Amino acid sequence: MTSVFIDGAAGTTGLEIRDRLGGRSDIAIVLLDDARRKDADARREALNDADFVILCLPDDAAREAVALIDNSRTRVIDASSAHRVAPGWVYGFAEIAPGNQAAIANAARVTNPGCYPTGFLALVAPLVRAGLIPADLPLSVNATSGYSGGGKAMIAEFESGGASAFRPYALQLGHKHVPEMATHAGLAHAPIFAPAVSNTYRGMVVEVPLHLHALPGSPSLRDLEDALRAAYDGSPLVSVAAGDVGAVDIAENAGTDRLTLRVCGNAAAGQARLIATLDNLGKGAGGAAVQNLNIMAGLDPHAGLIL
Repeated sequence: MTSVFIDGAAGTTGLEIRDRLGGRSDIAIVLLDDARRKDADARREALNDADFVILCLPDDAAREAVALIDNSRTRVIDASSAHRVAPGWVYGFAEIAPGNQAAIANAARVTNPGCYPTGFLALVAPLVRAGLIPADLPLSVNATSGYSGGGKAMIAEFESGGASAFRPYALQLGHKHVPEMATHAGLAHAPIFAPAVSNTYRGMVVEVPLHLHALPGSPSLRDLEDALRAAYDGSPLVSVAAGDVGAVDIAENAGTDRLTLRVCGNAAAGQARLIATLDNLGKGAGGAAVQNLNIMAGLDPHAGLIL
């Protein structure tokens, strides 16, 4: 049986992961009560005794937790943004590139992707790799998440009834997700990232607009769709749906670990809208951590996931 210590199990992501693992016979969850969670010695012991540690902490606390691990046996999955572009850490998005699942399986340190970057990278990284999007093309990404991604304070605010229906934020363009978007898509320039939060508990829409005439060879909508279908062929989690739809629902994949991609647009105008839907707590957070744990532990990669 594989032992797992969730450091930060009382937070939104930690609770999601704990619920996913709680009923499994192949996983033993290491728990600390409230008093022992605040005991430095007890926490250090738990960090070093477990086969796997999943960090659901603020960035600085995640770095501190890693520093407390003084053995070469304990393997770490960090759900914070502390290590997403750090040397020595494998990026925990199994489907993002050929060979990445094998890299996760062999890694001692894996960093979970951010929820927004998961949608962005799923759309953009394969197209950059295929040469359809130049690495130096300026990109923008518009995205809206359910309010559960904001943690307990934001959840309380929205559920009190006092919050607006739609709230753009990060208006100074310094969001912490931007470096991983640029790095793991292989971009020369950071994209303009325009996130917002919506008055829905969970779910996410991520969109990247493109001028097709600005791309090498002026590819068609079908060319982009075919490249995405080839990149995720056979994946039980990531799929490409038809783009000839009138609207996309933010909650399309809420409550699941699915990630759905679409190439929408107007062929005559030469414009495209790449759109991804996912659950910010599923494939965007807790579900991704469980998937990475399964892969690292040599278990069924999709055990405990909601397909």
